[in-house]
Amino acid sequence: MALSKKPVNGMKDILPEEMQIRDYVQQVIKETYRSFGFTPIETPCMENIANLSNKQGGENEKLIFKVMKRGEKLKVAEAKEEADLVDFGMRYDLTVPLVRFYSNNANDLPSPFKAIQMGNVWRADRPQRGRYRQFMQCDIDIIGEPTNLAEIELILATTTTIGKLGFKNFEIRINERRILKAMAAYSGFAEEDFDTVFIILDKMDKIGLDGVAEELEKEGYAKESIEKYLTLFKGVEEAENGIKYLAKTLEGYLDPEVERNLLEIIDTVEGAKAASFKMVFDPTLVRGMSYYTGTIFEISMPELGAACGGGGRYDKMVGKFTGQDVPACGFSIGFERIILLLMESGFTVPTQRPKVAYLIEKGCPAEKLGEIIGKAQEERAAGKQVLVVRMNKNKKFQKEKLDAEGYKEIIEFFNK
Repeated sequence: MALSKKPVNGMKDILPEEMQIRDYVQQVIKETYRSFGFTPIETPCMENIANLSNKQGGENEKLIFKVMKRGEKLKVAEAKEEADLVDFGMRYDLTVPLVRFYSNNANDLPSPFKAIQMGNVWRADRPQRGRYRQFMQCDIDIIGEPTNLAEIELILATTTTIGKLGFKNFEIRINERRILKAMAAYSGFAEEDFDTVFIILDKMDKIGLDGVAEELEKEGYAKESIEKYLTLFKGVEEAENGIKYLAKTLEGYLDPEVERNLLEIIDTVEGAKAASFKMVFDPTLVRGMSYYTGTIFEISMPELGAACGGGGRYDKMVGKFTGQDVPACGFSIGFERIILLLMESGFTVPTQRPKVAYLIEKGCPAEKLGEIIGKAQEERAAGKQVLVVRMNKNKKFQKEKLDAEGYKEIIEFFNK
């Protein structure tokens, strides 16, 4: 049976052209985040299955690539449940590994701790355009900062980075989990139904208010609750300031601190932003992860019809590991979506080093070859990118390929 030359379904080979852009984008991300005081860390690609399956990851927990026990520990014939066969899993995001990392190393880390983490994650998802089973995530997180300074710094660092990559006129959509819960409670939904209501609400941008109402009715919720709920969203659209409207309407259901906190984040970011974007309060923003406890946000690019990252506050997650809650907040850039958009727009990496190709005729004497290599080393030391290759029989085609790869200076070396 012949071996398969195609990558596993949902994963892909990355060609040099794309890899060059990926390297550049990673460099911009790291340099920008470092300028905001974030420190790079790295965690393993696998985690204990119990960490990944603790009901914090929402729908992603259904997409874990699970790793079977190995050697003598794997006893298939004796297995009665999955736990008898599985002990590890491939990480589906970088937040769970970060929190475990922090919980294990907190005594050796500053407070607050500002972390950069970039690495591949794996989800057994249905592959489609821009969505893979293995993909890169780029996260920044602040652990140990209880105030909204964390949200402000995360939003400014991320938007500055997106701006440096050439994106303009995007939006940071922002909401608060406590607003979501207050709106549901005010409308008469039981607390145990909140998650179902939010899952339906999350479809608002696709199915609209009428679609949300129809799905809530199918779930059997009272019509008066549904009408009261949807009236809140209509009121936000009509209000001059949606946050203030909800704070007044939901009085008794919503902590007044939520209004002050959100308005302060928006006003501070708007006054300090370095890129072309706007802050938008969006009461329909849900974010899928169950671990969010407060502010949530998302990068939206209306012109492209795409979201390119998101995050929020997760103050209860460290306590799952240590027994003591520590405030935490993070923002993740949608790296693969950004790469796709840059590739489709014909993006080229700026300020590249000059690229020179040396074509050496076959049979070149050792002494002359040494001289050529020495010259190449001098040019490399001077900052040029020098490719040294043998001359092909079809030299014309070889030079065309080199030119397409950006080698605008091609020097030929013959034996005579």
